[in-house]
Amino acid sequence: MQRQVYHSPVYHSQSIQAWEQRWFAQKNSSYGLMRQVAWIISQHLMVLFSARDIRRVAIFCGSGNNAGDGYLVGKYLNQAGFHVDIYAAEQGRSPELALARQEALEAGIQVYPHFDFQAEYDAYIDALFGIGLNRTLSQDWQQTIQSINAQAGLKIAIDLPSGLNANTGQALPVAFYADYTYTVLGLKAGLFTGQGKAYAGHVTCIAAIPSDSDLKPLAQLSSTAIHLPKRQASGHKGSYGHVLVIGGHADMGGAVMLAAEAAFAAGAGKVTVACDARHHTAILSRAPNIMLRDINGLDAAQRSALLNQVDAVCFGMGLGRDAWAEQQYQAWFAGIQQAKRETVLDADALWFLAQHPEHLNAKVYCTPHPGEAATLLNCKTQDIEADRIAAIYALQQKYQGQWVLKGSGSLTLDQQLYICSAGNPGMGTGGMGDVLAGMIASLKAQLHDNIQLHDIVTLHALAGDELAKHGQRGLQAQDMQQAIYTVVNL
Repeated sequence: MQRQVYHSPVYHSQSIQAWEQRWFAQKNSSYGLMRQVAWIISQHLMVLFSARDIRRVAIFCGSGNNAGDGYLVGKYLNQAGFHVDIYAAEQGRSPELALARQEALEAGIQVYPHFDFQAEYDAYIDALFGIGLNRTLSQDWQQTIQSINAQAGLKIAIDLPSGLNANTGQALPVAFYADYTYTVLGLKAGLFTGQGKAYAGHVTCIAAIPSDSDLKPLAQLSSTAIHLPKRQASGHKGSYGHVLVIGGHADMGGAVMLAAEAAFAAGAGKVTVACDARHHTAILSRAPNIMLRDINGLDAAQRSALLNQVDAVCFGMGLGRDAWAEQQYQAWFAGIQQAKRETVLDADALWFLAQHPEHLNAKVYCTPHPGEAATLLNCKTQDIEADRIAAIYALQQKYQGQWVLKGSGSLTLDQQLYICSAGNPGMGTGGMGDVLAGMIASLKAQLHDNIQLHDIVTLHALAGDELAKHGQRGLQAQDMQQAIYTVVNL
């Protein structure tokens, strides 16, 4: 896979629009920018289409300036020898759009005043809506987009797949499925989180004007080029952190195993699991290097002593939600907060946090999936997915600490917001969250402030991509160990 070397800024659509207006206020031509953007996109497409032997192209234009880009891309592709047909909505009022449409007509391109296909095409270009769309599409527009999606050719989106919210990544309620998106001026958050990753395909930014001092990013796209520090020759197991994994209800032993094994695979020097003793034999048979404590045999003094011996805590996997689990949560949580160890709260620990809300210290890392986030915020899962960025800010405001909102385009919020661009749908399987929790505890135990939370989330996603090299279907969290070992040693 292509590795993104630097953090890339990601913007809110309103910031992009304001930036564009500041550019025009400096006496720069709006139509000149439209032509420049269309020219750059067409150059990309000529290379892509030539490599794929694409000759016949259909372009779908709406009634806004995004459509103007479409008309001009059509003109430039036509001049390069591609056969181009344009299907268009009623003509808009923008003078730039009228000029672009006239240029396409003068180039001899057939412009159909409807969206009924007159032929089959090798590629379909979406220029229906731009970044301003934030309303539910009408039934007619939904049917139009669905009919385009049903075609077999290569799909290209100009600026944003039509029907996708630029800021939340939610379809409204359907969107164009693009293989390639050429987004204009700056990256939009909705292309990388929520449903956006599924609709956007491969994203290229057409940065046609220089940024200015008033342009502020909403988030950063996490770098995938992560280099962990080299280990010293004099190091030993005590040099690389001791991780304590707490959980493992009598009926649920697998989650603590996965977290503990991930902690070792990510490089922890020592790992201890405190769980119900009936899981000890199974754990030792899988990983005899894991140390074990019977969670039911520890009194307050022993819990405190154990917390003081370790560098990081991973709490909640397989803990359960019954009376026993609540007793364990209450018994451990205050001590964890007081010890101020690097702490990951996951799974059932998050459920109990929602029942007993309190502020977390800065070394606590919470890793909910959307359902857990909904419980923490007392709302519905669809509310979380409707605006994942708003949700993660709400979580930190209510509980403090640092947060990961898992899912497609996982979000990480510490001092600022990061979006993870790595990972794949095959990772949507039981136990992957336990693996992430173990990796966070492990790498924080080893490196503390010398590694950021978003880097660990990205390493987890890269490990998932490593595991998926031969296919995404049927990935198992228990197989992540070798992939983690690979990515932490790149």
